[in-house]
Amino acid sequence: MNSSLAQCLRCCSFAAVLVCAAHFQPDALAETIPVRHAEGTVHGFLVLRTKEGRKVAVGDQFQVIRGDKVTSRLLFRFKDGSVDDETAVFSQRGKFQLITDHHIQKGPSFPHPMDLSIDVRRGQVTVRATGKDGKEEVTTEHMDLPPDLANGLVLSIMKNIQPDTPETKLSMVVATPKPRLVKLAISPRGEDPFSLAGSPRKALRYVVKIELGGITGLVAPLIGKEPPDIQVWIIGGEAPAFVREEGPLYEGGPIWNIQLTSPVWSQTSYSGSTSPQF
Repeated sequence: MNSSLAQCLRCCSFAAVLVCAAHFQPDALAETIPVRHAEGTVHGFLVLRTKEGRKVAVGDQFQVIRGDKVTSRLLFRFKDGSVDDETAVFSQRGKFQLITDHHIQKGPSFPHPMDLSIDVRRGQVTVRATGKDGKEEVTTEHMDLPPDLANGLVLSIMKNIQPDTPETKLSMVVATPKPRLVKLAISPRGEDPFSLAGSPRKALRYVVKIELGGITGLVAPLIGKEPPDIQVWIIGGEAPAFVREEGPLYEGGPIWNIQLTSPVWSQTSYSGSTSPQF
């Protein structure tokens, strides 16, 4: 699979849609995003649906803190047995800095299985993909990885972007199948209303554009290969939170919708009562 999100996701799985990217050099002045809201221990629940509302996967987000390192894992299990599994390890001492990232996509929902590993400190990127002959192909590249590398961190970073910032640029490694660097351009597009248990709320909508760079970036719109934009909704305030993501998980894939979800209890869980007692 020549893809890499989430993540929003992920949480969501942004890199998955970037497989047609061309290689270009990262900006010399690339900077990491300052930490305004530190990440903590989390176990969140997500659901992935088609545009028509059909559920195709359920997800878990696990996040733990060990010393000065945060380990964040986003795991989607599909009805057809497919798996989208990404684990990022990063530090947040003043600024977000990726340490390692490992992203796997496999199963019927993904036409081309993919396994992408990044070790920032070693400057090493490894891609395991299935070739045309059905055999596994392993490509390892030593790359000059920029400090704003956002694989597995996009949603954490977006929660820390100042809402009035007109545009934020981040770097990302994608598998093409040879590892390449591309840029993400993140821009706010106003607030959209939603409700929470009947209570009206608003979330800031961001549009994430993929900048391919080089000749591919110029030609892609002409041949219909320009990656579609990804939309992400973040609720602001003292503790910003991810609400929703809309976009494909892999190149040429359908537009899927990722949202938070909650447990559903049966009445027997309340010892026969129709509502919980406190």
